[in-house]
Amino acid sequence: MLVLHDVRVFYGAIQAVKGVSLEVREHELVTIVGANGAGKTTTLRTISGIYRPQTGSITFEGKNLAALASHEIVSLGISQAPEGRQIFGSLSVRDNLALGATRRRDRAGIAQDLEYVYSLFPVLGERLNQSGGTLSGGEQQMLAIARALMAKPRLLLLDEPSLGLAPMLVNRIFAVISRLKETGVTILLVEQNARKALEIADRAYVMETGRVILTGDARDLAANPEIEKAYLGG
Repeated sequence: MLVLHDVRVFYGAIQAVKGVSLEVREHELVTIVGANGAGKTTTLRTISGIYRPQTGSITFEGKNLAALASHEIVSLGISQAPEGRQIFGSLSVRDNLALGATRRRDRAGIAQDLEYVYSLFPVLGERLNQSGGTLSGGEQQMLAIARALMAKPRLLLLDEPSLGLAPMLVNRIFAVISRLKETGVTILLVEQNARKALEIADRAYVMETGRVILTGDARDLAANPEIEKAYLGG
């Protein structure tokens, strides 16, 4: 579904992504793990069109993404719940969710998907008229994921969904991600909590200083002594 080949991204003279190649197949949950500053978020933002690759190619279902604007990429079926949530704090929960569906015209489908995200995150349904900025950190993360789902993505990009959350909320967020996977949503997950990510992923890529240094089946990587020592606290 998604293929990155030798993607390189620069911030001015600084090379943040150094020849990354990866692929995501339909209905897979693929995770990118690695320490802070490894280039994980930059990779996702490049897929979304926020950054442009200086070299390499990015294709989604055979379509070249490198020349497309972000809203065009969303229209193709890719949406992202960004790092730091980036919800609109002055807008209500209802309006944040409506913004996720901006490019859709199927009113019946939008209504159906609203009910679906309320089933995933009941607290959002209870707080539709509450300003997003007054939600707790965990609730804001739920809203960010729900907003991305309202675009009805075929590929969902999740960037550090557990960042800054209490352990109980981390477990809840990962349970929802697992549920989404079971419904057939294709997911590319960037996550510093490598242990949790590898528990639910099909395959994984390990990034370090802008490069993919290891890839394989998630369970195999979780059992790899080097990965355990570097990222799992072993």
